Amino acid sequence: MNYYELKGVNGLKPKVYITRKIPSQILGKIKDSFDVTMWNEEETPVPREELERQIQTVDGLYCLLTESIDRELLEMAPNLKIISNMAVGYNNIDVESATEKGIMVTNTPGVLTETTADLTFALLMSTSRRIVESDRYLREGNWKTWSPMLLTGQDIYDATLGIIGLGRIGEAVARRAAGFNMNVLYHNRSRKLEAEQELGITYTSMETLLKESDFVCVLTPYTPETKNLIDREELALMKETAILVNTSRGGIVNEEALYLALKNEKIWAAGLDVFEEEPVSLGHPLLTLSNVVVLPHIGSASKKTRLKMADVAADNLIMGLQNLSPKHLVNAKVVGNQR
Repeated sequence: MNYYELKGVNGLKPKVYITRKIPSQILGKIKDSFDVTMWNEEETPVPREELERQIQTVDGLYCLLTESIDRELLEMAPNLKIISNMAVGYNNIDVESATEKGIMVTNTPGVLTETTADLTFALLMSTSRRIVESDRYLREGNWKTWSPMLLTGQDIYDATLGIIGLGRIGEAVARRAAGFNMNVLYHNRSRKLEAEQELGITYTSMETLLKESDFVCVLTPYTPETKNLIDREELALMKETAILVNTSRGGIVNEEALYLALKNEKIWAAGLDVFEEEPVSLGHPLLTLSNVVVLPHIGSASKKTRLKMADVAADNLIMGLQNLSPKHLVNAKVVGNQR
């Protein structure tokens, strides 16, 4: 059995299920107050059938993006009071169904802002200067001599950066761009005048952003409205020398359209930390292209940040099960209607 149980002093403690092995200090914090069962694997997601079995008796669920918490699963959870998601995004959870059932849903915003902004800028730099491609070129023994135009890339300094989605991470990326003297455009569902003044950035339409930007960073949340937000039409507006970076969620960029745009040199390169289906198949067409840098969804993957995310998720869970309103409650209207 790939899980173990941590019993409380008595059988009256609320029951919690944790869907992946978490750091011992975070586990201990939860264990102090609750009966805990944890899937004891770091790299392997809990099987659906095991999750279905466990959720039938628990009061709290501590989960990751790898788990699909859908209506069918929620129907099996008569005692569930809170779902604590160790992530900023929560498109893996049917929030509407959870709200109907009086189940709180929480996330971990703010914690990973700077770390994800670092990773976004790292992708921007590695794609523009062909870092991964150059590393491979050297290691494969192809470097025979210096050549004037060998592995030439795109300049970052003085270039135009377009940010789609000016949330916390978008603003953090804009701050980094200032160090490279970049002209920053942004498009957001609402204009942010204070951020414009503070960061020296310019609000513009999506069409103008795509046409004028040398780099386009996708940093908007995944919603039904943002699914395939970047599709054939949007990619066709971009410069042939432009680079697309997506560190938000898969599915916002249409991957088939992106593959064709890159293959046919309609845009210059792409840096991707996310895919519509994760983990991505090794047979995915985008992985065949040399002008794409791909990462396994590591936007928040610094030790400090991941530990903080785990801790915030634990705090959310504990507060919810103590009949308090968690700090990072996604479905606020469920308050007062909890089970």
